[in-house]
Order: sequence, then C-alpha cells, then structure tokens
Amino acid sequence: MTTQTSSIGEQAQAFLVGPATALPAEAMDAFAAEQAELDEAGVPAGVSAPGAPMPDGELLDVRGGATSLAQVRAGRPAVVVFYRGAWCPFCNIALRTYEAELAPALADRGFVMIAVSPQKPDGSLSAAETNQLTYAVVSDPGNQLASVLGILTEPSAEAATAQQQVGLDLAEHNADGGVTLPMPTTVVVDAAGVIRWVDVHPNYTTRSEVPDILAAVDSIG
Repeated sequence: MTTQTSSIGEQAQAFLVGPATALPAEAMDAFAAEQAELDEAGVPAGVSAPGAPMPDGELLDVRGGATSLAQVRAGRPAVVVFYRGAWCPFCNIALRTYEAELAPALADRGFVMIAVSPQKPDGSLSAAETNQLTYAVVSDPGNQLASVLGILTEPSAEAATAQQQVGLDLAEHNADGGVTLPMPTTVVVDAAGVIRWVDVHPNYTTRSEVPDILAAVDSIG
C-alpha cells in the first residue's frame, strides 16, 4: 500500500492557497460564505444511523448500464463514498487518495469500495479515468440513495451565482438536471447490507480521512 504522505485535509488546504484557485474575488467570497454556513449548520438531523439498512436503487455504471449497490457488493462488505462530481476538485483529491491508500487496504480485508455521485455516467467515467480509479464508480440519478440517507444539500443562491460565474452548470452535470448534491459522506456497510458507520461532511472541502475509515472497518471485524 502506498505510504501516506499527507492527509486529504492537508491536500485540500494546499489546493485552496494554490494558483488553481485564482477565481474572481466575488466568487471566492461566495464560496467561503457558503462553507462557513455549512460548518455552522453541521450534520443534518435525521441522517441514517448505524443499524439501519443501506438504501439501494437503480444506479448507472460508467457506461450507462443499469446496476445497484447490491450488484456491485455481491454479498461483500463495502465502503460507500458519496461525492459531488468530477467537476469538484476536493472530490478528486479524495478519490485519488482513496485509490492510493484506501482501496488496497480494503481489498486486503475483503471489502469493496464504491463511489457514488448524482452526475451523468460520463461524469463518472471522467472521474474514474482522470483519477485512474480501480474501484467502482456509479451514478445515482436523482440522489435516490443520498435522499434516504438524509445527506442532501444544494448551493446557496450566492454560491449558485458564483458557480455560474466560473462556468459550472450543475444542472448540466447532474443526471436528473437538478442542482441537489450529496454532502460528502462515507458509509461502512457490512455483508448483510447494514450500515455500521456513517461520517458526514457538510463542508465539502473536508472528507473522511483514510485512517478513520480503516478504523471503522476494523471495528466491525
């Protein structure tokens, strides 16, 4: 397994102060305000708790073929990661880190890893190819799973305007033509399809760190 050199949080902070984030000041202010609001609001009430069944639905693979969590899991325990889309730099940081540091460790433990977003299948394919992912990447049109889990959000009016300003059209990326997104969330699911651990990150610049996920995996045996 690749030795961890920096956490996802450290990589995200380095990105935030780097030249890649040289966005218009008005847009940066809107995104910063949204992140502060998300931090203040915290994890929504009613998020699915350990012991609840993991929701499933009609998902799409990277080629647009029908699939489901049950089909991908094939009776195995899993780590299911909800991310916003291939357009999100913080998602790509996390997905790459999970590929390098988490997926091999999960395979050693008999777990499968699955990444889920509401984007169109071609967005899933882009995420998989850009980040050279070997684990399953699927689309959840309409946020079926995220809705049941209670982790849905959508941009503030100011953030939506800023997204348009920088050329991001969520309705074009999302499979259902909407702007609703899942909060970045990691769910550990046992072989019976029962949720054993949930970690929700309302602020999309942060993610579940690899050591925390592995600790949760190891705690269920």
